[in-house]
Amino acid sequence: MNSPHPPRIEFYFDFGSPTTYLAHTQLPAIAAATGAELVWRPMLLGGVFKATGNASPVSVPAKGAWMGQDIARWAARYGVPFRFNPHFPINTLTLMRGAAGLQLRHPELFKPYADAVFEAMWVHPRNLGEPSEVGAVLAPLGIEPEAFMALVSDPAVKAALVAATEEAVARGVFGAPTCFVGTEMHFGQDRLDFVRQACLRR
Repeated sequence: MNSPHPPRIEFYFDFGSPTTYLAHTQLPAIAAATGAELVWRPMLLGGVFKATGNASPVSVPAKGAWMGQDIARWAARYGVPFRFNPHFPINTLTLMRGAAGLQLRHPELFKPYADAVFEAMWVHPRNLGEPSEVGAVLAPLGIEPEAFMALVSDPAVKAALVAATEEAVARGVFGAPTCFVGTEMHFGQDRLDFVRQACLRR
């Protein structure tokens, strides 16, 4: 028997992961098709790696080379644009604090922000480690650089991202993207069919 409550897809993400970008292009449609609520959970992937002993796939050269080809194949399958960011890896601490801060203080701006940052990271790549480049991405959203820096410097925002990252680790997250449907955990953008099935079972 299906639950009377709609399923929830909790999406743990970090902008610095190209496979997370791919998941972000697909999850809204999966949520719409299954009647699920998509819940965005920003976390700091570097913090997750440190806590779990995991590391970026590109730290293994052969795996990194393979992943570049594999991501391109998946992007073609999904019919979405993708360009590997030549500035990778980019420290995403400020970007992820921005995500956590907008959810906390200006939720109406969160999704436009997330879309814009993912695009600037993996579609029209920019060096988002540079404040001027981040400012250029924020400008069309009507977010002033000074207001953004105040937001990401807010102690409550910093604490929210730390807490979310610690919660992710406590739930078993070791990388991104990770999705939960109830207590079921699904890691990787190539596991989204399982996410869809989990939603349909609930």
